[in-house]
Amino acid sequence: MAQKPSIPKGTRDFGPAEMAGRNYIFDTIRSVFKCYGYAPIETPAMENLATLLGKYGDEGDKLLFRILNSGDAFSGIDFQSYRLDGEDQYNSKALSLKVCEKGLRYDLTVPFARYVVQH
Repeated sequence: MAQKPSIPKGTRDFGPAEMAGRNYIFDTIRSVFKCYGYAPIETPAMENLATLLGKYGDEGDKLLFRILNSGDAFSGIDFQSYRLDGEDQYNSKALSLKVCEKGLRYDLTVPFARYVVQH
């Protein structure tokens, strides 16, 4: 028997009734912001890791989802240079920086700060 599809742990679906309530709340917030002269912006769901790393502290850095570079992210990597002193283990932190240049934003704080600086 085929396995029933599921969503990733920590995520959820919102049905029509929940979306109606959420949209009402968001529309109310938007209208109040608009009354005070604020305009909406939207930043990408992913940012350069250099922008994200170190901004949330060590614990926050552990929560970042890294995105592999496009194409063959591991081509040209000298894995021996990432080996930990003769062990069968690798320096995963250094290796991930080499093969991942982008990550999913953790919240909107850092992307908003990047937007303000950039624009």
